Parts: sequence; structure tokens; C-alpha cells
Amino acid sequence: MKWVLLPLLATGLWAGDNARLVYMKSFPGSVPAYTQIVLESSGNAEYREAEDDDQPLKFKLTETDTHQVFELVDKLDHFKRPLESGLKVAFMGMKTFRWQDGDKTTEVKFNFSEDLSAQALLDWFERMAESAQRRIDLERTAKYDRLGVFKALSLLSVSMDHKRLVAVEQYLPMLDRIANNDSYMHTARVRASEIAEAIRNPNPKP
Repeated sequence: MKWVLLPLLATGLWAGDNARLVYMKSFPGSVPAYTQIVLESSGNAEYREAEDDDQPLKFKLTETDTHQVFELVDKLDHFKRPLESGLKVAFMGMKTFRWQDGDKTTEVKFNFSEDLSAQALLDWFERMAESAQRRIDLERTAKYDRLGVFKALSLLSVSMDHKRLVAVEQYLPMLDRIANNDSYMHTARVRASEIAEAIRNPNPKP
């Protein structure tokens, strides 16, 4: 049985069904000044830009992505040790990693860390935040600023090209709505259709 158990431990699957990660970043003066992401072990996630936001943006990571994130938490010993580098660097926002599993909670705060696993985990959350912000921007412009839709789509495309997006299927309902709605500019409809096709068919045949 050992050869069965070891892979499970390596991917963090030992965590309880209620295990979840909470990421918070407070950076007064930036936009947004506050972000919070809650990631469940199931892959379900919520994004907020205010602590009291009762209508968070929801998305879901793939099983593979969720395992990679939780593996990094394993490497960081579930935030039981300091991560702050202690170096004199510019303030880049106070980050908090919090681990919750049943009645067990551990967390760590830092401005800058030299720990490679911490940097990798931070990059995952930054990509989740960028993904959510691109969706918020697209949905807002599609509803209130139809002339700005093409720009929002272009920003989404740039983030996608730079591999900064996660849970890309979350954009499909809005992209399809734009692509099939004659009230939007033709260029926006074409761009929306192209992005949707790239999401549905990420590895097209030559």
C-alpha cells in the first residue's frame, strides 16, 4: 500500500474536505487597495475587493491547478513558519496566507519573501486576481460602456497570451453573449469570438 499512499501525500490530497486557503493583500493607494481570494480544496474560489463583499465573483480552478496550489502549501508547512525576507525593500502590499482545515487555522503575513514556494504561491493568487479583474472589467463594460468592450477584450487577450489567466472557462458565457449580439461593434464581436475559440480549442491543428 505504500506506493499508493505516497503520491496522495505528495499532492496534498490528505487535506480535509473543508480545507481551504485564504489570500489577502492590503495595499492602500493601489487599485484595488484590497483583494481577497478564498480557494476550497474542491477548486471552488471566490474573489473580493472588500472584506464585507457579500457578492464575490466565483470561479473554479481545474483539478490539476488546485493540486499544484495545495502542493505549494504543503511545501510551506501550512504557514507555520515566517516568510518575510527581512530585507530592506519597497513596500509592495501586506500579504496574508491563511490555511484553514476544520478547527485548525494557521497564517503568515509578509511584504516580500525570498522563499521560492512562497513566490510561486503568490504568483498563483496574483493570476487568480488578474483573471477576476479582467472578468469584472469585461462584464462592466459590456453592460455600461459598449464602446469600451473592444479595449476590455484586448486586455483580456494580452493577459491570456502572457499565461496570466486561470479558470478561463469563466469568460465563455460573456464572450458568447458579445459575439452573438449585433448591438456591439463588429470588431468587438470578432475579437470575442476569437478569444472564445482559443479557450475552447487551445491546441488547434496546424
